[in-house]
This record gives sequence, C-alpha cells and structure tokens, in this order.
Amino acid sequence: MLRGDPTREGLTRGGWLATACAIASASWSLGYADALDGVLEVRAAYVNIDKGVFLLHARIEYPNGPAIRSALRDGQTLTFDLDARVDRERRFWFSAGIVAVTLRRELSYHAVSQRFVVRDARSGDQESFATLDEALAYLGKVEAWPIVVEPQLDNGNYTISVRAAVRRGHLPASLRAILFWTNDWVRVSEWYSWVLPV
Repeated sequence: MLRGDPTREGLTRGGWLATACAIASASWSLGYADALDGVLEVRAAYVNIDKGVFLLHARIEYPNGPAIRSALRDGQTLTFDLDARVDRERRFWFSAGIVAVTLRRELSYHAVSQRFVVRDARSGDQESFATLDEALAYLGKVEAWPIVVEPQLDNGNYTISVRAAVRRGHLPASLRAILFWTNDWVRVSEWYSWVLPV
C-alpha cells in the first residue's frame, strides 16, 4: 500500500480542507436559507403629477425575521430594489416599453454603532435606525419618486407597473472565501399594475 493512500491514512490535507468548506457551507446555508422567507409585496402604489413630472408613491412589505437579523449582524448587505415601468398599450401588438427605472437601496448593520444603515445606491445618502423594524419600515415607504415626465407620453393608454425585490448584496471576506460558488438570494414580488392617468 502506498504511503499517503487515503484509504489507509484517512483524508489528505486537501480532502480535509474540502470537507471543512462543505461543512461550513452547509451550516451557513441551514442558518440562512430562510432569511428572505416571509411576505414580499407591493401593498399600494399611485402617482401624482407635479409640474409635468409623474411622482410615484408606494408601500411595500418586506420579509422580516430572525434569520435576516443574523445575516446582517454577520456582515451581509441586503439590496432592496423597486422596479417601475411604464408601457404604452397597443391594440394589435405587444405593449411598448416607455420607461423602466429602478430605485436601489442597500441595508447593512454597523457593528460599532449597533445601528442598521440604509444607503441609496445612486446618491450615496444614508439613514440609520436603531432597529431592523424601523429600517424595513423606512424602506417600505417610497415618496414622490420621479419616474416619467409628460413629454415622454403622447395620446394613448399607459399602464404603470411596480414590483419589489430583495437580494443578497456584499458578503464579508470570511464568508466570501467559502461561499463563492453559491447563488445570491433573490426574492421578487408580483407586479402591481394600474392605468396611468394621462
């Protein structure tokens, strides 16, 4: 029998490393697999027009639970997207897309201050909250978000649709090393649609 044969001396160093990574991944997955479970729904949405600009107002319910808190406290970032699109209805063909925009915000936990931080991905503006409930309530209220201007619309019928999404953003380096092959968590709500008042 050859020296170093795994059948005689057990797992090799590479085998131990692979086994350790697999166990760590499985443990992590069991702990966080349900982190995005729960309600994800656009509860209400409408637009008002101010000086030719259509402003979107929306109320979204995001998933909330102990697993999300644990994931954030372990250094993960969650990304919250709100997609809005405006389509012109056509009689004998598919609707024509006029506008498609996304409001993207990131939620993380700041361990030193022990606060939950929401950052607007485009502007970089930040708000911090003492609890996850407060942070999710803030994320769930969208006020006066400009999505389309009157010159983009002409005579016709238009539909506006809104949906919410949550996905895993950044991972801390300690988890990135062993979870590089895993898919990102993604949850997407159903579209919430109505006729755009023109």
